[in-house]
Amino acid sequence: MNRNEVIKVCDEFLLSAISKLYGLEEYRIGLISPHEGGRNLVYLCEKEGSKTKILRISYLNDRRLEDYLGELEYINYLFNHGGSVSNVIPSLNGNILEKISYNGHTFFASLFEKAKGKRLVENNYKYREGVEITEYYYNCGKTLGKLHQLSKEYAPVHSRYNFFDKYNENYIDELIPDTLSLLKTKLKDLIKTLKNFNKSRENFGMIHFDYNDGNYSIDFDNGQITVYDFDNSCLGYYMYDLADLWTQGVGWIQFEPDPKKRRKFMKDYFTIILEGYRSETDIADNMLNKLPVFINATIMENIVDKYERMKNTENDPVCDKEFMYLVKCLEDDIPYKGFFHEMYSNDAPFEF
Repeated sequence: MNRNEVIKVCDEFLLSAISKLYGLEEYRIGLISPHEGGRNLVYLCEKEGSKTKILRISYLNDRRLEDYLGELEYINYLFNHGGSVSNVIPSLNGNILEKISYNGHTFFASLFEKAKGKRLVENNYKYREGVEITEYYYNCGKTLGKLHQLSKEYAPVHSRYNFFDKYNENYIDELIPDTLSLLKTKLKDLIKTLKNFNKSRENFGMIHFDYNDGNYSIDFDNGQITVYDFDNSCLGYYMYDLADLWTQGVGWIQFEPDPKKRRKFMKDYFTIILEGYRSETDIADNMLNKLPVFINATIMENIVDKYERMKNTENDPVCDKEFMYLVKCLEDDIPYKGFFHEMYSNDAPFEF
């Protein structure tokens, strides 16, 4: 079923059934516009005098019941141990996940508390008035550091998938067309490199795997960050989430024409991120030195995600300028997402 077909099923049946399961009959339930690559239907549930809730309906058939339970149990664990996350709300039956069948198709419903505050984009990328933006950088690192520290002590009942269950040589062969043979070779080499890194409890555990300003809200009264959307969470290297934070930082300086100024900004930005991170947990210097490799891993995730979305929608591959930029970085071994390289253009950031 495609997205529009699922919306129709929700309107005709699912929302009514889910409302009874979660006691939402008196709530106004409105569909939230999807972000690019969104794989679920997400609804805002509002009622005067009650806290707003977020309803998620998952309909793609590429995940099992255990995958969803693994995600929700992890969120619940983080919340109960002081992690700043939007907690899961159980149904009236006491279930953190409800499985619903309709016309031979299976849907999974889950309900969450709405995070306090709002996303940066909703505030026009303006931070708290009268407060230095460096507080935000520090809090990004600190919030992530707390989640990772808790992950080091986490013993799941239902395990999420391992990074290498998906990102492996066989899947790359299957997904990436032979016309991009050099890219396939570079991706396989990258996976081999990542596999050789130390997977001790201090380096490898549950990660968010999509830690960016689209997946957390900020309380603009005090700067507290609340994280959500653990839909891609998996067992992986903690450095991957830190690399995601590094790539997020380029947005603050991407229109600067001087590469030396871009480089200095990114060094200062990431230093503050790490100060916040290390206030909650440690990260070994020998892993930090591998930051360029993990930035390449985030590029690999973007490329794989693009091909998966084309596969799910049955669209023909589209090699746009942004996609070809990422391919160029990997094929030509250009580090740091090309941000300091001569091919980078501040007039058309990350396009080739």
